[in-house]
Amino acid sequence: MKINIYYGGRGVLDDPTLYVIEKMEKVLTELRVEIHRYNIYEYKNAISTLPQTMKGVDGVILATTVEWLGIGGFMNQFLDACWLYGDKDLMGSLYMQPVVMSTTYGEREGMLTLENAWEILGGLPCSGLCGYVTDLTSFQESSDYAHIIEKKAEALYRTISQKSKSLPTSNMAVKKTVLHSQQLQLTPQESEQLSQFVSDDNYVRQQKMDIEELSSMYRDLLGEPETGMGQEDLEYISSFRSHYKPQKDFSASYLFQIEGRKKPLYIHVTPSDITCAYESKDEVNVLAKMSSKVMDDIVAGRETFQRAFGVGDMTAKGNLRTLNMLDVIFPFS
Repeated sequence: MKINIYYGGRGVLDDPTLYVIEKMEKVLTELRVEIHRYNIYEYKNAISTLPQTMKGVDGVILATTVEWLGIGGFMNQFLDACWLYGDKDLMGSLYMQPVVMSTTYGEREGMLTLENAWEILGGLPCSGLCGYVTDLTSFQESSDYAHIIEKKAEALYRTISQKSKSLPTSNMAVKKTVLHSQQLQLTPQESEQLSQFVSDDNYVRQQKMDIEELSSMYRDLLGEPETGMGQEDLEYISSFRSHYKPQKDFSASYLFQIEGRKKPLYIHVTPSDITCAYESKDEVNVLAKMSSKVMDDIVAGRETFQRAFGVGDMTAKGNLRTLNMLDVIFPFS
């Protein structure tokens, strides 16, 4: 018999859940059960691949700690991965025992959450174990508590050995009629491969860059402007480029947030070149906000950046000297 333990706590020394699962491991080992524990916090960047480790096992223990509200992020991510990338047919034959210890309120709710989640995944939940612990030392020294934990481990062993049946639940009906994991119908092998790709940050980042590059290439081939860019937006870029007057030893970056525009206007100037594009940038020398009417007046020469800032029609933050240089490098009037 093989049983996997998935621990969703943070791994701190005074976590009562660690004591409980170590006690259960000892009992199950004596019963000649092959135990493998997965500390989910050690798989932060590969949680989506953990459902693959359920192959060839007879049961699982989902163990976590309620520290302030609910079962915690690691266990939630693991259950999400089971729903998105797990083999539902495989999980349908697996028994699961929830173990939830709490240092605050909510251990019963946490255990119920795990039971409901496993039923919706199609699995078979067993009688779980939950408790509230204020003093770990006294909890560990109690022979009565140790006896309860040992009996729960033995109960899991008997349940799996005897392949105990349970009555049908409404969660299964909900899964069949309402819940759908994904629109694509993937085989277990395809889901497994997808989970490996999702856990690879470099692969995901490269895919996003490839999609952006392809989108830009097709826009250029079709002669279409960037999505969401109107004629006025193109005129702004053209006006800034045509009126740019380079200054010796002066380089700066500006970001204009114009009301009604989906993306801000980013401008970067050097003594030899200017870059204008509608995109967001985290680090700029000056961040300015204004209405489209104020920007229209500026590029038309009816207003200046300094005067708009002085009367409050334009707000800005950043280097004041760099802000004042706008009327010098862009003499619209």
